[in-house]
Amino acid sequence: MITQTLVHNCLNTKWEDIPQEVIQHAKKSILNWMGVAVGAAYHPSVDMLLSLKEDLQSTEQVSIFGRKEKADILFSSLINGMSSHIFDYDDTHLDTIHHPSGPVAPVCFALAEKYGLSGKQVLRAFILGVEAELRISNAVYPSHYHLGWHITSTAGVFGSAIAAGILLELNEEQMLYALGIAGTQAFGLREMFGTMTKPFHPGKAAENGLLAALLAQKGFTSSKQVLEAKRGFANVLAPEHDLDKVNVNWGTQWETLKNAFKPYACGIVLHPAIDACIALGKKVADPALVKEIEITVNPYVLELTGKPEPQTGLEGKFSIYHTGAIAFLDGDASEEQYQDAKVLDPRTIEFRNKIKPVVNEAFEEDECAAKLTTVDGNVIEYRVKHATGSIENPMTDEMLCSKFRKLVKGILDSENTETIIQKLYELDSVEDISEIIPYCTQSKVSA
Repeated sequence: MITQTLVHNCLNTKWEDIPQEVIQHAKKSILNWMGVAVGAAYHPSVDMLLSLKEDLQSTEQVSIFGRKEKADILFSSLINGMSSHIFDYDDTHLDTIHHPSGPVAPVCFALAEKYGLSGKQVLRAFILGVEAELRISNAVYPSHYHLGWHITSTAGVFGSAIAAGILLELNEEQMLYALGIAGTQAFGLREMFGTMTKPFHPGKAAENGLLAALLAQKGFTSSKQVLEAKRGFANVLAPEHDLDKVNVNWGTQWETLKNAFKPYACGIVLHPAIDACIALGKKVADPALVKEIEITVNPYVLELTGKPEPQTGLEGKFSIYHTGAIAFLDGDASEEQYQDAKVLDPRTIEFRNKIKPVVNEAFEEDECAAKLTTVDGNVIEYRVKHATGSIENPMTDEMLCSKFRKLVKGILDSENTETIIQKLYELDSVEDISEIIPYCTQSKVSA
């Protein structure tokens, strides 16, 4: 009954049932998502998919954000979902290391653009899709993640299907089928981290979830108990799980509110170390004076970001050595610090050899302690209790808007940028999503 109860909960949660606090947080999530999607719109991997679109003769139905091209609703969901994860700068549910907007938002905007839906409809579908995927993540984490599954896509496909099903007005039976079709398409291997295939995962989850809902709408059948069945999602993909977490305290406890936003363009487990190294860089101006920086972190940090000698910008996002170095040297860890040239810069390489990570099992994932030792033996220490961007130390609205502007600069002009920010913060008053789309799809402008 787990799957059926989830479907019942989603379909029976009306707009009026969603707290204003959740709605406001969802708007921030969408603003953040739109910024990272537009910001990566001209990445080579997006160009590759768009060239394939031409080969496949995909019809031009809805928009690719940040570009003038269009594609059918499935292909656009794939591209917009992928682009939003390319920079590893998207939102994160810290409890499960899940990036919830990538699989869900593209589907909401694709269907809304095609059918002229309102901002309220988009927000309701987005919130319930995100809520569903995060609760499923809670149920299978950490066992599922430890096996090597990329939880953003494996659980995200359910969020995509829920959101699409709500916007397509599926009934309960159709939604059950949609989740079954989605669940059998759950995929994504952590082996792909550091390559173009990692951001492909949430994009494909968006596309797969939408396809599942479209098929269910046509009467395509599937299992009605995909989550709990003996050979279903949890039992096959997570040796240890607790499916009670899927529906517990529905309507009173909102996982959506635990969705955090990144101030830095890399995996969120690195953010405490970045905060610490930026702070140390302000205390010791000359890098030549540094003998080493010992950074004590949660075990996940080295498991996920232990690459000692990254060769590309993407690999740099999975290297505490590179990340610690650029945070100290540049005082930042934005997308600029994860370009290939920066990773291969002799100055960066020299300094990353001074970064010495140490694991402490007792440390939380958003915590670290850094100890800088100078060449003459002086020691400077800095402790991060909660990293910038965590729920306990969140980005402000001003920081989110600044991040958005920085990401879209050179792609959207400044007037369009400010209009987008305003309209997304007022999304529940937008009568038709087509009011917003033109501002998000301008082709590249000069920086």
